[in-house]
Amino acid sequence: MRHFSRREFVRLSAMAAGGVAAGACSGVPTAPSGPRPQPPPPPWGPPGPSDAISTVSAARGSNLSGITRQALDLLGGISEVVNQDETVFIKPNMVTLPWAELGNCFAGGECAKPEIIMAVAEECLKAGAAEVIIGDGSQMPNLNWELAATLDGSTNLAEEARRLQGSYGKPVSVVSLEVDSPGWTEVPSRTYLRNIAVSSFVTDADRVISIPVAKTHSWAHLTLSLKNFVGVTPLETYGVWTGSAWDRSGGFDHSSPEAIADIYLDVVDGVDPDLAVIDFSIGVEGDGPTLGSGGNVVDVRRRLGSWLVMASTDLVAADATAARIMSHDVASIDQLVIAYQMGLGEPREGAIELLGDSLEALRMPWLPARLRN
Repeated sequence: MRHFSRREFVRLSAMAAGGVAAGACSGVPTAPSGPRPQPPPPPWGPPGPSDAISTVSAARGSNLSGITRQALDLLGGISEVVNQDETVFIKPNMVTLPWAELGNCFAGGECAKPEIIMAVAEECLKAGAAEVIIGDGSQMPNLNWELAATLDGSTNLAEEARRLQGSYGKPVSVVSLEVDSPGWTEVPSRTYLRNIAVSSFVTDADRVISIPVAKTHSWAHLTLSLKNFVGVTPLETYGVWTGSAWDRSGGFDHSSPEAIADIYLDVVDGVDPDLAVIDFSIGVEGDGPTLGSGGNVVDVRRRLGSWLVMASTDLVAADATAARIMSHDVASIDQLVIAYQMGLGEPREGAIELLGDSLEALRMPWLPARLRN
């Protein structure tokens, strides 16, 4: 499949939508009231002989940096994704980083591990990337990246970004999208929003990589590499202040799992991400996505005997495989059904090749969330 440069893709998308915003949109359209039509049953069916096979890799062990590199190597290496002189944007899930001083959000399973993020960043630099930008929007405008510490506490993302920049002589930065984004670009939406503002750090990058941590979600079933893209949108436009944090449910319809999926899948469609790397070290089960929302910590070592990192250039295949590993019924996960219908990727088990281990060996009990919508 031919990859347009991201700048070409976004320019064409914006033209189709009717223009590009220099800043975040002002005013948020009101979500339609009344019951939403239910999506049709998933048209899985068996894959046909002409269907392409999507590849997902799985690497296990106790060294997160090492198994991240193994997962990438199983796909043929990061050079299969990142080319010489390209700008790479890495989007980790850092939802509770603003409160890391109050509790370890990494040991608690709420945030993607810095060990994995920095291993991916370094592999991009080895492949010749001109610049690597690591960023998230989270639920507060400013993120203190010094608090994004490794599990052993020996270093953090800000320190490691400086080290990599010094070692490779290329810019490596950690950014808070809300305050650091040079601008916001609109991507088309099929929803009542019509267009969705996305950080220009993301839309201007040549390659985009999603690094979520495996978690259940009380409004979306699961939060993995697809839902991770909610965090690239501006709080100023879509957020409401709850008294302790900004919540994008003020601008994004959260009335059902499919309602919010329609929105972040439009962002995925507009951004066209290139790679997912899923953190299966310490995650969240039950009423996630945080411990404060009712979730429970899952240390995967206690269930598999080792940690796990997965990777794929097909984000839908990655998330569907992760859902199966988490003992969820893929056909019941709205975001995966809709993503398949949109042509964003392959959720069907028979059309996914898993490298490095078998699904049977990786599947584990994982308490689902009780949906609040």
